[in-house]
Amino acid sequence: MIVPIPSHATAPEQADADASGAVLALDLGTTTGWAMRLADETIVSGTMEFRPSRFEGGGMRYLRFRSWLDHLLGGAKSISAVYFEEVRRHAGTDAAHIFGGFLAHLTAWCELKHIPYQGVPVGTIKRHATGKGNASKEAVIAAMRARGFTPEDDNEADALAILSWAIDTVGGVR
Repeated sequence: MIVPIPSHATAPEQADADASGAVLALDLGTTTGWAMRLADETIVSGTMEFRPSRFEGGGMRYLRFRSWLDHLLGGAKSISAVYFEEVRRHAGTDAAHIFGGFLAHLTAWCELKHIPYQGVPVGTIKRHATGKGNASKEAVIAAMRARGFTPEDDNEADALAILSWAIDTVGGVR
């Protein structure tokens, strides 16, 4: 599914390949995996934890998420496109609600910053990374290691796989 892009922004597929911004890929969740190709073509990645502490309200994770997005944007100077794992089915209700909250904040943040964004189906990501649309987490981690990355967990591996898909499929928009 492609998320509707406002008239003031450019869809990721149509973005100018000479744009100077970074490309950000996210695997949204309490432990969010992220990967970014910077303007100089350097790729950085990792995970970020958004589990609320016992003294925080439930909304604090989303405020910290938005603040973290601002931090990434500040470090990159410019982000030309955001890609995220588009999940259609969750193991439980809590996971679905948490994903929905992150997705709502991500898309609102992108709209506010005029950054085009696109969801990429899970099967598409796995097929691109491993050749199988129903590949296991371990297979995606192994595929990213075979590409020279060292993901610490499946969240970071998924973000790297999304970024790899975006670079290979969309033509290296940056």
